Parts: sequence; structure tokens; C-alpha cells
Amino acid sequence: MNNFNYSIPTKIFFGKDKINVLGSKIKNYGSRVLLVYGGGSIKKNGIYDKVTEILKANDISFWELSGVEPNPRVTSVRDGIKLCRENKIDLILAVGGGSSIDCAKVIAAGYYYEGDAWDIVLDSRKIQNALPLASILTLAATGSEMNAGAVITNLDTNEKLGTGHPAMTPKFSILDPTYTYTLPANQTAAGTADIISHIFEVYFSNTKEAYLQNRMAEAMLKTCINYGEIAIKEPENYEARSNLMWTSSLAINGLLSYGKVTEWSVHAMEHELSAYYDITHGVGLAILTPHWMKYILNEETLEKFVEYGVNVWGIDKNRDKDEIANEAIEKTREYFISLGIPTLLREMGINEEKLEEMAKQATRRGKLGNFRELDSQDVLNIFRAAL
Repeated sequence: MNNFNYSIPTKIFFGKDKINVLGSKIKNYGSRVLLVYGGGSIKKNGIYDKVTEILKANDISFWELSGVEPNPRVTSVRDGIKLCRENKIDLILAVGGGSSIDCAKVIAAGYYYEGDAWDIVLDSRKIQNALPLASILTLAATGSEMNAGAVITNLDTNEKLGTGHPAMTPKFSILDPTYTYTLPANQTAAGTADIISHIFEVYFSNTKEAYLQNRMAEAMLKTCINYGEIAIKEPENYEARSNLMWTSSLAINGLLSYGKVTEWSVHAMEHELSAYYDITHGVGLAILTPHWMKYILNEETLEKFVEYGVNVWGIDKNRDKDEIANEAIEKTREYFISLGIPTLLREMGINEEKLEEMAKQATRRGKLGNFRELDSQDVLNIFRAAL
């Protein structure tokens, strides 16, 4: 196992009615808040009313940045920074899924940066500080509620890039699984696929000695596999929603990656699909993942796929190793289909036209992954296989 420093500083308030701590926790940072949220679902399901009621009851002044996009734009970040500066904001409160939280994080960091917000997405070394921020989670997917990273899209340049800084980590996050009851089935499915992909990105690694991290990853994969379909069929099943929500947070807060070499592959490829075609992130991941698995399967990676097939899917370990690996990949594909997710890029309106350009963009910072490195031609081959 490799050396690492352990720090997951976000305070989590998990469970029903945990929103009641909101007022007192915000007061630790001030009384002027920017409320960041998306397309208005929080107004339909009553969360907005509850949040604003608590803010008013605690004499907390608030301003709003609404309409944050599913793939949050740098234009929204710029608008948020302007609101924070004009109104001397003490804390940013994101209410929603990863898009709203990611947008809030870069607003928080951009507040202290004198140049354009896109600069700190291109180069996270330019981030020096961030306003305090907190989140109320309404979608189990990105895990942004408990880490220091964010992904932002620039439509002018067809780029979707990640950035991060320790100061961007939420001070606290409220996780009430009942807030995910009203999610449409397709959002639950895409969120589940996103969680699974986060786990895959760190599970498939060349670090051999991280036994504990691998077993935790397998437990989280089995949790998603078990509860994803249940949450779709029974939207108000608290057991399913709570297990998915907690797995979302743990999957990408560093717990699974500490002590391992983890260079991501599928996320970098999918970011190009979202940047060029604005598709749902989790859907793109689910389409690409089985094709990526098939492409990287060889003699060097075989044992890990066997481990995955036996420990996650329960395939008989005494069978031929190639059979186990290929069945594990097929079961992965079948599971995403069971969630109602398309299997091909053409179903999302993507054709051959921009594949080569996207493959070059995906690898502009170098080869992807470390489990099996991918150059631009490899990425293009995977894109074509997924058409």
C-alpha cells in the first residue's frame, strides 16, 4: 500500500429531518448566504420552502443563483461570483445534486481570484482560498457533497474539466434520503451509474496491496447493484435511498483511493461527450464502461476482472478465467440496461462526426488511466465500439 495523508473534513448530517440543523450551522460562518440551485425541482418538492423558512427564522439574509445547468457552465460560476462580491456573502449553500454543488465550489474559489473563473478550472494551482460552502443533497450521484473537486463546462471551447482545492470542500452537508424520493427514474438510474463508475475508476488499479480498499469498493458496488433497481421501482423505499446516498458520498471522498495509484479513464472520455453533446453524465459513463472494460481486458488485466467477477457478481471461481472476466463485463452491461440506460452512443444523438476530435481532446493532457494506459487512438477505438 502506498503512503497517504487522510483527511475528510466535511461534517455530515445524515437522515430524516436533519435539515433542522441548518440555521445554527450557517450561523457559525455568518448571516449572508448565496443559495445555489438548479432548474426548480426544489421548489416543486418543498425543499426550497423549508430552506428559506429556516434562513428567515434565523435572521439569515440570502440571495439566489438559480438555473444551474446539469453540466454546470462557467457562465453560471461567473454570475455567482458577481453576486457574492456585490452582497458580501459569508457562505454559499448549494441545494441539489452535484451540478449545483460543483458550481458553488468554483464560485467559492473564484471569489478570491482576480482573473476569470475559467482560469482556475484550467489550472487549480491558481486557487488560493474559497468562501465557506455547505450543501443539501437531493441526488445520490457525484459525491461532491464530501470532497474538494468540481467539474465545470465551457461551451465556448467545448471543454468539460475538473478542478479542486482543499478549501473547496464543503464545511457541512445535509443528507436526507427522503429528498431523493421525487427524482425521476432516469435520474436515479444515471446517478447510480455515476456512483458505480467512481468506484470502478479506483478499483481497477495496478496497486496490488490495497486489500482493504478493494473489499470496501466491492461492498459499495454490490450495494449499488442491489439498491439501484429497487430505488427505481420503489421511489420511496428509504432503505434503498439511504444506502445509495451514503455510498455516493463514500465512493469518491478519498476513502477508496487512499494508498492506491488511481488515474481515471472513463470519466475523462465521458467529459468529452458531455462537453460536445451535453448528454447526462451518468448515461455517458454507463454506455462507455462495458466497452472500456472489453477493450482493456488482456493477460495483464485479466486477474482483476476475475476478482471483480467472483467477488461482486458471484461467478464461480473455478471456471475458466477468460469466461469469468467476460461474463463479469456482460453482467455490468446488463445491469445498466436493467436501469433503463441506453447502450449505444447513437441512441444519444452521437455519431462518427466528432469522435476523433473528442478522442484527441480527452488525451490532450496525456494518456488516460494507469490500469491500462489509453492514447487518443485507444479512446477513439472505444468511442467507435460504443457507437
